[in-house]
Amino acid sequence: MKNKQMEILFLPTERGTVKAYVYGFKTPRSLGKVIVTFNNVSVEAKGYRRNKTIIKALAQLHETIVNNQDS
Repeated sequence: MKNKQMEILFLPTERGTVKAYVYGFKTPRSLGKVIVTFNNVSVEAKGYRRNKTIIKALAQLHETIVNNQDS
């Protein structure tokens, strides 16, 4: 059985806590996945660079929240 590891990042904000669940990225340039949640909104991003993938997921979360407020 493969050993699955996950890293959780908690990012406190004025309106609540953003949680980022980071999977993979074991070796440089290996595929990984980041799931970012805030309140009841979740976004998933996959990539080969850990930091860029986290930033990408946070940007997608921001876009989702901003677009939902407008409607």
